[in-house]
Parts: sequence; C-alpha cells; structure tokens
Amino acid sequence: MYYSNRDLRLEEMPPPAIGPGELLVRVEASGICGSDVMEWYRAGKVPLVLGHEIAGEVVEAGEGVTRFRKGDRVAVTHHVPCMSCHYCVTGHETVCDTLRTTSFDPGGFAELVRVPDINVDRGTFRLPDSVSYEEGSFVEPVACVLRGQRQARLAPAHSVLVIGAGISGLLHVMVARALGAGRIVATDILDFRLEAALRLGAEAVINAAEDVPARFREMNNGRGADLVIVCAGAPPAIDQALAAVARMGTVLFFATTKPDVSIPLAINKFFWRNEVTLTSSYAGSPADCKTALELIRAGRLPVADTITHRLPLAETGRGFDLVVNPSESIKVIIEPQK
Repeated sequence: MYYSNRDLRLEEMPPPAIGPGELLVRVEASGICGSDVMEWYRAGKVPLVLGHEIAGEVVEAGEGVTRFRKGDRVAVTHHVPCMSCHYCVTGHETVCDTLRTTSFDPGGFAELVRVPDINVDRGTFRLPDSVSYEEGSFVEPVACVLRGQRQARLAPAHSVLVIGAGISGLLHVMVARALGAGRIVATDILDFRLEAALRLGAEAVINAAEDVPARFREMNNGRGADLVIVCAGAPPAIDQALAAVARMGTVLFFATTKPDVSIPLAINKFFWRNEVTLTSSYAGSPADCKTALELIRAGRLPVADTITHRLPLAETGRGFDLVVNPSESIKVIIEPQK
C-alpha cells in the first residue's frame, strides 16, 4: 500500500471477487515504473496499491470468459481504450477518455488482481512458453516506447539521440535498434547506465555533463539527430534536446517533468527555418502491446538484461527507494509470490 515514496506498507486485504467476463490473476512479476514514484502525480489519491506492469497466471475465469482459462500465463495492461470514440477510430487510442479511467484491482504490487472485462477483452495477452513472467511484465512499457517512436515517425537509418539511459531510455535504444535506426547514441550521468546502453544497442554514448549537441554532431558528420528522445525530465535535458535536433528532425518528449516546468521556444529557429517537430507520447495501444510481445518472443529485445533487482513483495519499499535513487539500479521487478 503506497502512502509516499518513503512509506510503503505491507497490508492484508481480502482477495478481489471477480464477476462475469473478468479474470483473477496471480501476479508473478510486477515492474516499478518511473511514474510510480511521481509523488506529485499521486497527491490526493493515496493510499493506494500501485503497479501496472504485470504478468502472472490466471487462477479463476469469470462466467462468459472464453479466451482464457485457469493456468494460462498472461501479461495484463491496466489502460485500455473504448475502440469506438473519435480518437480510437482515427488511430489515437492513447488519448481515449476510457483508456485514462481503466485499471485493474487493486494494483500490480499485490498477490492477486481482478482484471475487469474490458481489460480481459483488449488488455490481456497470453504469454508464449518461451517468454518468462518477468519478460512479460515488459509488454506494457515496451508498448509505450513503440507508440512513442511511431508518433515521432522513426524511419530506418534515422540517427537517434536518447537523452537519459534509465529504463525508458534503454528500451528506446533497444526498440530503435530493432526497428532499423541508423546511428543510436545515448546519454546519462551514470557510467554504469552508459555501459548498459552500449550493451543493448547504442553505437556510442555521451556523458550528459559534456556538450551533448556538439559531441553528437562530431559523431554524425556535423548533423544533428533526426530524432531526439527525451527520457529525462530535468530542464537541462530538454535544452540539450532542442540544441541537438537536426533540421527537419523531431524531438519526442517521453519523460515527464515536474508540474511547473515550462520551456521557452525560439519559434522562427525551430519551426519556420528548420521545420523541427516537437511531439509527445503517452501509453500504448492494444496493437502496440501485441507488437511488444512479439518482439520480446522473437528475441529482438533483451529486456531481462535491464533487470538489476528482483525483490519480494515485502521489500517493495526498498524497490521504490532504488528507483527514486538510481545510483545502482535500472529495472526493479517485484515478485509478489516470493
């Protein structure tokens, strides 16, 4: 039960009761997302059970469920769209009103979750035998990355600069490599994260304390990046991104900032003369989840290599501390059955 980043308590609650069309899933792996530790985002909602990157086993199927049965191994996503509103029918499911209100009960940092019928219908995916539970827990975050890169119109051979090599940055590196990007360069202030970026598909890395735009251009024949992906919410990261993007390039704002952050823009420089595109991304669609699972199944994304900590439910508080203070962590997975 989450009260704050420094106050997570192990509490008992009754197992959730399921109804028609629903599933009861025993959670085997639940990843801690960067959004889980955004205290300002949780203000007014605590206490609550967080956790939305989950994989587990079906232990009960409600009346009318035909696609899943007891014993199935599944990945489940919390946010799912209605598939019938203006946004959904025009291919923008991630800004659907329904998507922003759906979830499972109580949350992934629990032994059992109830999966509502709408999530069973379009947010539950059977895991192939070759995909582990911990790999399955990456379906949702990889789907978010896929949607972001599609939104940014990544094309084969594009040069890519990923600012911030935490878990989201590393997933962007891996996905960009799998989708055929050209030169991929990652930045961070932590050497062990830069080393991870090199292992996972980056051609080169830059310490974020350096002149990142100048160093990237040295590596890229004098050109800026076709795509800059901002995976760090600090204002200096945004400044670096705007200075590093190429003419006709795109900046994808993937990480959140603190609520009061704003950025000044030289309109003529970015939009009139250089035709730069600034865009953002939120969540992933059901189709993105299917693609994410297939890329993981095919071995194109070595997501398990990003896991630095696997902790039992009783140590979730320690897991949050590792994410808030990431000097020695990348991906932290909670295993509620241990």
